[in-house]
Amino acid sequence: MEPLPPIDLEIVAVIIGAAGVLLALFGLWRWDQRRRMRVARTLAVTSCGYEHLRDILVPDGQGSALHVDFLLLTARGVVVVDLRDIAGNIFGGDQMSQWTVMYRAQRFTFLNPQTGLYDRVAAVRALAQELPVEGRVVFTTRGRFPKGLPRHTLMLDSLPAEFPASDREAMSVLLERWMPNWQAIKKSVAPSQLAAPKAAI
Repeated sequence: MEPLPPIDLEIVAVIIGAAGVLLALFGLWRWDQRRRMRVARTLAVTSCGYEHLRDILVPDGQGSALHVDFLLLTARGVVVVDLRDIAGNIFGGDQMSQWTVMYRAQRFTFLNPQTGLYDRVAAVRALAQELPVEGRVVFTTRGRFPKGLPRHTLMLDSLPAEFPASDREAMSVLLERWMPNWQAIKKSVAPSQLAAPKAAI
């Protein structure tokens, strides 16, 4: 039996180096894709408002604070946006304490997000004075609601239709009246470290 030819260490080193470069490039591409998706999500939300605050802590009136993903100043007042990035078919209802997600072969549940939304809206209303405040749980397009959307729940791509951006000049009188209250909200909140939308899968 003939001996195996000697291994060329230089060729092995080149192959390993090339594989490392390819892995690094793939990792960089994945990071850039995620970054682009985050930017696109942020623009999709914030384009509905004249001004916005992102990733803030709102005092709850009991010595603590609640994280808010987005506050938008819109033609209808302030909108509290709770952004959810959940993949799969989502089944939830107003009276259900847990909502269910079916994704491929997996099944899991999460707490009904409406309860947390109501708390956030109440905290913002305490700061807003006569400025109208409402809230929405907004899901990215990775999720679907086969049985229909529960109350105060929207898909991200329908957010602009729910809160269309009117011409700022046409809204100038109303915005001027609301601006002191909006500034009061801005002074009362603090930055939050929970910068990513709540994700699953």
